[in-house]
Amino acid sequence: MIKEVVGSVIGRIAGIIDQYVEDKDKALELRTKIEQELIALERNLVRSRAEIITAEARSESWLTRNWRPITMLTFVALIVADWLGFSAPNMSQELKSKLFDIIQIGLGGYVIGRSFEKVAREFKAPAKEWIRSKRRNLDPIEDDDIF
Repeated sequence: MIKEVVGSVIGRIAGIIDQYVEDKDKALELRTKIEQELIALERNLVRSRAEIITAEARSESWLTRNWRPITMLTFVALIVADWLGFSAPNMSQELKSKLFDIIQIGLGGYVIGRSFEKVAREFKAPAKEWIRSKRRNLDPIEDDDIF
């Protein structure tokens, strides 16, 4: 979802830049800088979310560690109950659809998050070295600014 928003924003900004900046090289430079800033913001958002989930998972409280899985299982149970014909009479199709969307997002986020976590461990050191080699002649940056 965030990717689509960022892509949409970049597209709109690029159109505005092209409309008002005549120098194509300058326009490209501006678009590139804006894209880099938006990507950095997105990366920080993802990092913040990951930190929250990690803190919850490491919590000493059983409820804090397990509220997300419990919530997901509850939504799955509601969908399965509906498929089996056991549903609240006032549960609208719109609400059922929203529950299914939440399940898809939750499960997708979990699977993607776990996959990313495993892949990131393998590529972190080579990625840092590659970035260092590309940035040697530019302003020094801290590793924490990248990862």
